[in-house]
Amino acid sequence: MLKKLKEMCQRSVQHLFPCQLCGIDHAQFHSLCVECWNQLPWLKQHIVRHERSIQIALHYDFPIDRIIQKYKYEQDLHYQTLLAQSLLTLRFSKVQAIVPMPISNERLAERGYNQMLMIAKLLSKQLGIPVWQPVIRAAQHSQKGLSRVERMATIETQFQIIRAERRKFKKVLIIDDVVTTGSSMHALAQALEKLGCQQIEMACIAAAAQ
Repeated sequence: MLKKLKEMCQRSVQHLFPCQLCGIDHAQFHSLCVECWNQLPWLKQHIVRHERSIQIALHYDFPIDRIIQKYKYEQDLHYQTLLAQSLLTLRFSKVQAIVPMPISNERLAERGYNQMLMIAKLLSKQLGIPVWQPVIRAAQHSQKGLSRVERMATIETQFQIIRAERRKFKKVLIIDDVVTTGSSMHALAQALEKLGCQQIEMACIAAAAQ
């Protein structure tokens, strides 16, 4: 009962504010009006990268590309609810934990937050499953100029298992913001498989052209 009242209050407050995209109509869908929400570049399909299936909510086109950039690099954190809800439009199998894409300590220091961890926490509340971070990421370097094989080898060395992590899950969901080649998600999945994960689902907010 209290949860329903809270949701009703949140919707009522949201209706008082204009849509964050058009600025004309009232916000109804996670800071957007109905028309702007419906006109997002929805994809809602699976793509295959490195022989792994990844669920994608949206095309990495305007305006979602700009929204992700502002959230990720300009600290426009109010977009996190919108981005989390875009992932919730996808259908997932029953998993035991959510694994957000890790970022290096250098990136964390630059931004002040892990953008996918924040979204994972929102999904955790909605789905009723924990966030699991058994893998850390070493320094991330530019991949420009590297071949596909060199890029994959470099990325694989970035993901390091936390041996002290005692929790174990066999069915997990990896989430990330944008997928291009899928190399990072593949490398993270490989690390999770070493920890005993047997069913790994993957989901991204948006897919960019390779």
